[in-house]
Amino acid sequence: MRGSDEMVTSPGVEGGPVSNGDTMGTNHVDNNNDAKKVKLDKTANNKPSRVIHIRNIPNEVTEAEVIHLGIPFGKVTNVLVLKGKNQAFLEMADETSASAMVTYFTTCTAQLRGRAVFIQFSNHKELKTDQTHSNANASAQAALQAAQALAGQSDVQGGPNTVLRVIVEHMVFPISLDVLYEIFSRYGKVLKIVTFTKNNSFQVLIQYPDVVTAQSAKLSLDGQNIYTSCCKLRIEYSKLSSLNVKYNNDKSRDYTNPTLPNGDNTVMETLAALGVDSVAGNQLLPHQLSLLLSGVPNAAAGIPQARRQLTTNADHSRLAGSPGMLTPSFNAVHGLASPLATSFANTPVTSMPLGFTLPGGSLAASTLRLPGQMTGQTCVLLVSNLNEEMVTPDAIFTLFGVYGDVLRVKILYNKKDGALVQMAEPHQAHLAMLHLDKVRLYGKYIRVMQSKYQTVQLPKEGQPDSGLTKDYTSSPLHRFKKPGSKNYQNIYPPSSTLHLSNIPTTLSEDFLKTAFETNGFTVKDFKFFPKDRKMALIQMESLEEAVAALIKMHNYRLSEQNHLRVSFSKSNIQPDTLTPN
Repeated sequence: MRGSDEMVTSPGVEGGPVSNGDTMGTNHVDNNNDAKKVKLDKTANNKPSRVIHIRNIPNEVTEAEVIHLGIPFGKVTNVLVLKGKNQAFLEMADETSASAMVTYFTTCTAQLRGRAVFIQFSNHKELKTDQTHSNANASAQAALQAAQALAGQSDVQGGPNTVLRVIVEHMVFPISLDVLYEIFSRYGKVLKIVTFTKNNSFQVLIQYPDVVTAQSAKLSLDGQNIYTSCCKLRIEYSKLSSLNVKYNNDKSRDYTNPTLPNGDNTVMETLAALGVDSVAGNQLLPHQLSLLLSGVPNAAAGIPQARRQLTTNADHSRLAGSPGMLTPSFNAVHGLASPLATSFANTPVTSMPLGFTLPGGSLAASTLRLPGQMTGQTCVLLVSNLNEEMVTPDAIFTLFGVYGDVLRVKILYNKKDGALVQMAEPHQAHLAMLHLDKVRLYGKYIRVMQSKYQTVQLPKEGQPDSGLTKDYTSSPLHRFKKPGSKNYQNIYPPSSTLHLSNIPTTLSEDFLKTAFETNGFTVKDFKFFPKDRKMALIQMESLEEAVAALIKMHNYRLSEQNHLRVSFSKSNIQPDTLTPN
């Protein structure tokens, strides 16, 4: 790394004002922090120093933000911000910490307030500031004291302020556990993640090994959008000091213990019948699990190797001191860029964890995924454990159509309790898998997972099919035909309350309730929206009945011009408090 010639003391004047060659003068009246005076010991170029020079900083940046860049790499002992000259200097406790920071930012670009900044060694080994200008120095000293207090707790494994509570607001698109892992592991080693829904909002608990990395993640990510204009992160410290994770699945994950069960007894019983023991079953890759549940011969042959690979990678991750960055599992959706996701494509990041290394042939390039992850960008889903006596392609089309546009459905000819569903886009497939896996349909809990296929083939002419394969490419019932459709904002998990729309204003509550009841459903409650009688909520007796009612009643003819639109509601019926989905 080239040393900078940014700072030299005035000739013959020890402790004189800072100058910066051709770029920084001796008087900086436009910068209150320039009231500081420094005394620096010169060093030769190209040599490491515990003083780091940061260029191209925004004018409005604070000392705390500059210090925050250094926190993941070690203790920060001093800071000098020259706002008027868009430069700053950060002094680390030792050269090892400074070298880790400079080395890391040679492989990616640091960022402050959205602007790329440049990190290099200073020519000087020490940053000594004149304390006579107390007003100018107060904010820097306060920021340093806060950073040093955090650094003093960095060896604590768990404890107060190591668990973050994250609320995802305006969640237009699904946010999987693996997406969260990729984002939050940028700031340190993520130990555990638990996701849940509370008060109709998607929430996450994330545990770091120490308070420094938790604080680093909180400062950087609070208020940020995962995707442009949506999926905003609201982060606070949890009251919990540690997370107790019982299962490794799509809702929770303990990265320190990859042998935890996935908590699905139905799957485990099926695997046991196929001769797969519970430990091996819990460590199956998704494509192996789908093959086994589909009855593909010899699908269990690679299980021992998969177990060894999983254990090796998990141990490698722990030994490296950081899990490293995984290949992104999210892309731009309908033209929406992901400001957080782009960091995984060699674009600016704000900080990385203490002692960060990318292991050779590491998880960054590995195709290994834990249970619950989508391993690729396919539009095709494998649905199993269907009630073959009742399920039809149209029923599957309607249910999965809540979460994306279904192009084709194929009920498997030789295994009619299984089906392939082709969605229009990979993120729609992910959304359907996220919300419909383990939903009870016609008396059975269906399983939804990623298929190895990229498309669903239509039967060849003359090939027996018995109407089990249908093409819906030109269906007028697609909900998401228009890019950026508002329907994306009204996607919710299955619930016992359904949202009804496109109701003629002349229809009564009794008419609609009777329509559901004559089709075999029990209505527990009903309410029109006070300000818009074209919409209503209807509550069914159970979640399973609501799923069946959606399938049966969506596109139900109400008049010559009106067909009922049905979707899952975000809330239950409450008196006089209805708001549109």
